[in-house]
Amino acid sequence: MDILSSTLAAGGSSAAASESPIPMWFMIGSSVAVVAILLIDLLLVIKRPHVPSMREAGIWVGFYVALALIFGASLFAIGDAQHGSEFLTGWLLEYSLSIDNLFVFIIIMGSFSVPRKYQQEVLMVGIIIAIIFRGIFILAGAAIISAFVEVFFIFGIFLLIVGYRQAFSDEDEGDGENGLIRFLRKRINVVDEYHGNNLRVTLDDGKKYWTPMFIVFIAIGSTDVMFALDSIPAIFGVTQSAFLVFTANVFALMGLRQLYFLLGGLVDKLVYLHYGIAAILAFIGVKLIIHALHSSDWDFLSWGHSIPEVPTWLSLTFIVLAMAVATIASLMKMRKDGVTFKDLRSEDSEEA
Repeated sequence: MDILSSTLAAGGSSAAASESPIPMWFMIGSSVAVVAILLIDLLLVIKRPHVPSMREAGIWVGFYVALALIFGASLFAIGDAQHGSEFLTGWLLEYSLSIDNLFVFIIIMGSFSVPRKYQQEVLMVGIIIAIIFRGIFILAGAAIISAFVEVFFIFGIFLLIVGYRQAFSDEDEGDGENGLIRFLRKRINVVDEYHGNNLRVTLDDGKKYWTPMFIVFIAIGSTDVMFALDSIPAIFGVTQSAFLVFTANVFALMGLRQLYFLLGGLVDKLVYLHYGIAAILAFIGVKLIIHALHSSDWDFLSWGHSIPEVPTWLSLTFIVLAMAVATIASLMKMRKDGVTFKDLRSEDSEEA
């Protein structure tokens, strides 16, 4: 318990803890507020399933971005520049990586032919499932780091491998079904058609069947948990505060549902985006390895102490530049190919 408490209070990405730990009242109060907002958002989606307009989606995305910036500003006010800059860097990192989730969400929604008016509910429930499991991963990761700081070598190498696969892998995206979904299909009764937003129905033969909606919930939630295997090690390269890691993840995921509808068909047209994400993962991987060299007590690695650590401001700058360059390059290719935003909106309207 002492290990976990000290990790939660830690604010810096260096071995030394920040001089101004985040007050416990702030951590508890902000956590309660975030959970309340998520619950209200979920209730709104369940009570009024619909396809949000571009304006509605844009307002919600702006609201959640503003909320994250207010939270970051509060950290600057009650803590210090270290806490605030680490949160903002971690949030931007997770927000950038979450764009990759949207590609998979589009594939899953298409492969399961989810009615567009229920897609909000599917995304919201899937995101909440992901937040719960990411919280578990974060606590486990914090405990492991406290006990064995050399795990940063493993995290760093893992991110370098993932970054390489992002940039150069030619693997097909698949049909949206992972191993868990294929396992469930073989062992439970599932009907082919949707029955509103019901997860289970009783048909004329008197038997109960699971609906495709249930399978989609599992697909979205389990897929996003797999993405956490990339993003959690990455953000621990920015800060070792479990509180900042968790809140950065939550704020990035909170606006993901609305971002899905706001970007619509634009996401799969950003053809160079995966290169930007790959560059970010590789950069954080190198940063983690350098941090491990500084933090390790192994004598044969003492030479690594002479290598300068990567400051938070440089991480923040790199993340912004990598995503900006990848996005601008993708938009330029769209223009060269003659694809316009009007064409994308037309495609979305036809799907609806």
